[in-house]
Amino acid sequence: EPRSPWCCLAWTLVIGTMNSLVFLLNLLLMFVIFTIVLLPTIVVVYFGFQCHSQVLHSSARYCKSVLDDNSSSALIILGFVIMSPLLVVAMATYCSLARRLQLLVCFQPYSLALYKGGRWCRRGEGAPCCARGCQTQLKAWV
Repeated sequence: EPRSPWCCLAWTLVIGTMNSLVFLLNLLLMFVIFTIVLLPTIVVVYFGFQCHSQVLHSSARYCKSVLDDNSSSALIILGFVIMSPLLVVAMATYCSLARRLQLLVCFQPYSLALYKGGRWCRRGEGAPCCARGCQTQLKAWV
C-alpha cells in the first residue's frame, strides 16, 4: 500500500542517507586500498620529481650525493611503468573485498520509500547491513 506524502519524504531521506553512507564507505575503502597498493609508485615518482634539476631541484643531501638528473629521470619512468600493474592489483583487491563484505548489496532502492511492506534485504545470504529476519525464498534452479 502506498505511504502518505510525509512518510514517503521521511523514508526517502532515510534511504538517501543510508545510500550516501554506504557510498562514502565504499569510497573510503577504495581510497585506503589504492593508497596502500600504489605507495611504492607514489614514493618513487615523488623522489624522481623532487631531485630532478628541471622540476623541483631539492637541496636535500640525498639529491646532491645519490640522485642526479639521469637517475631522477629513471625513477620517474620506473614509477609510471609500475603504476599500471599496481592499479590492476588495487582494483582487484577492492573488488574482492567489496564482494566478500557484500558492500554493494547495501544500496537500497527508493521504491522502499513509496510502498509499505518492503523488505530491507534482497535474495541470497544478505549483507551485514541488511535486517536479519528477512525471509529469503529458495530458487528451484540453484
